[in-house]
Amino acid sequence: MPWWRALCSRRMAICVATGFSSGLPLYMLLNLLPAWLQGAGVSLKEIGLFALIQFPYTWKFLWSPLLDRYALPWLGRRRGWMLVTQLGLLIAIAAFGALEPSQQLGWVYWLAGAVALISATQDIVLDAYRRELLPEAELGLGNAVHVNAYRIAGLIPGSLALVLADRLPWDTVFAITAAFMLPGMLVTCLIRESRSAATPSSLRAAVIDPFREFLNRRGAAGAAWVLMFIFLYKLGDSMCTALATPFYLQMGYTKSEIGAIAKNAGLWPSVLGGFAGGIWMLRLGIHRALWVFGGVQWLAILGFAWLAWLGPAAATPERLLALALVIGFEALGVGLGTAAFVAYIARETNPAYTATQYALFSSLAAVPRTFVNASTGWMVESLGWVGFFLFCALLGLPGMALLIKVAPWRERHPSSLD
Repeated sequence: MPWWRALCSRRMAICVATGFSSGLPLYMLLNLLPAWLQGAGVSLKEIGLFALIQFPYTWKFLWSPLLDRYALPWLGRRRGWMLVTQLGLLIAIAAFGALEPSQQLGWVYWLAGAVALISATQDIVLDAYRRELLPEAELGLGNAVHVNAYRIAGLIPGSLALVLADRLPWDTVFAITAAFMLPGMLVTCLIRESRSAATPSSLRAAVIDPFREFLNRRGAAGAAWVLMFIFLYKLGDSMCTALATPFYLQMGYTKSEIGAIAKNAGLWPSVLGGFAGGIWMLRLGIHRALWVFGGVQWLAILGFAWLAWLGPAAATPERLLALALVIGFEALGVGLGTAAFVAYIARETNPAYTATQYALFSSLAAVPRTFVNASTGWMVESLGWVGFFLFCALLGLPGMALLIKVAPWRERHPSSLD
């Protein structure tokens, strides 16, 4: 099948929906919540600690077997869980508007934790559905489409909501943000249930068999290399963007400028680069894409160091252009790197154990974002912004080095369409 026909298929349209529904709640926690808290006078240290409420993304493999083993009494094993989690996110995101951070910070922590828990559960079932939906040859392209939609979803809390926050009360902003969960709910009701493997015969089988299969397939040493790579590949990139919105604000940009200029400057590089990357992966293969796209992802970190080196200043046209260039290149690099990385994770997942194995791999990838990122506030105060971003670049190197073991350049895993 030609690449353009695969790109226009029903499967790719579903990948758009899964990516958008998955990205919206996470970017709400990463972008909109820090801006809301900083505007309410919450310190950088406390904002940095909010990374800890994302622990469900790290530990979601613990309850993923439940989603493999049990089905809700409507829509099927995958679609039933998809609809319930999407409805829960719609309600929880809107509920932030009823809180006042300066007086109810504890409740904000609890509600943010609930959003992370429901969002991580949604990710389990969306990832499983997508892995069961895509044939092997379309893993690279399909996951590139998913990642693009995932990042486009970030424009809602990271751009539109920030612009609206300068004009509307926060309860209205959160209600509008929550309403963007509705398209995903509609798609969930319209699509067919995926052709998944047979339901595990018991909860014990749902828990043990996926781990046993991975160890048998890779061997103990091979499994250790894969898991280490998954942890390290996006470590520097994840830390680099953990405090992105507070960083822009401290560099002298307003929330409206961040929303209308900085975030939108990353839209087209992210979309076009991501789609081009997905098509390029069909030719390169996933292994070589991890090398090439990962290199671009690493260079994007240095752009933040350059912007920090320029220091705070009035938002002149030159300064706005500098921010747009940094954000655009970050969107391109991280979008490409994430597309290849997600395709690699999907390929490492056995279709017979989609929910549990995929949750294990993606949970490990979320460890830096959850636990390591909690220290970023202290690191910035100790190192300064320039030193912090250079340290993030240093942390990005070990993951690239591990490609020699897990994805050798000369070993081109088949991934092309005929």
